[in-house]
Amino acid sequence: MTSPSPHNRSRSEDEDDPVDRMISRTGCAELHYAVQECMAEQQDWRRCQSQVQTFKDCMATFQNARKEQLMKQRTNSTDSAHS
Repeated sequence: MTSPSPHNRSRSEDEDDPVDRMISRTGCAELHYAVQECMAEQQDWRRCQSQVQTFKDCMATFQNARKEQLMKQRTNSTDSAHS
């Protein structure tokens, strides 16, 4: 008898996890779950490199967009302070 995988959690448990909440805001949650699922199945992260790379690319895209958004907010607040 094998114990249940920690990756087979119900969605209600995921919603309480701050990491899962943060990742769901990035739009990359499905890719994150694909990495977890692959690692649970393969038991070797090296066999999941394509999933890891896809997730990493998604997170990088999100972080760059977030950085641009913050830069625009700073520029706008600086401009309005000088008006």
